Amino acid sequence: MKKAVSILVLIITMTSCNSEKKHNPIEGTWRLISAETIEKDSTFSTFNSKTKMIKIINDTHFAFLNHDLKNGKDSTTAVYFAGGGKYTLKDSIYTENLEFFNNRDWENNKFEFVVKVQNDTLIQKGVEKIEKLGVDRVIIEKYVREK
Repeated sequence: MKKAVSILVLIITMTSCNSEKKHNPIEGTWRLISAETIEKDSTFSTFNSKTKMIKIINDTHFAFLNHDLKNGKDSTTAVYFAGGGKYTLKDSIYTENLEFFNNRDWENNKFEFVVKVQNDTLIQKGVEKIEKLGVDRVIIEKYVREK
């Protein structure tokens, strides 16, 4: 009987220690490959092939970094911006809480997106709205997973 109880305790201990984490398909490093903005009745591309943008998503935080491909040496095309913060993901609803951004007027805002992962592509679509800045638009971004 003691042996059976010991085995049962061992099995319960082993299974309770199994901390297998649920797979989060949006975790990883992603490179922006297309971007569209919809404002009022107009749709236009905001993707700039002269820059590179990545988004890094871990289990609790996201960060994005964007810079020009000429290392800032051409003052007419020099670009650098970065931001990040915590996020939540419930089903396909991805909500970014922007805590850091080099344009400080954007900080402390929440942006909600619908996300979908197809093979190695992440698609996110949602509203960017900041009343004090007059920003009210839908954005659609596509990213490919970096290897």
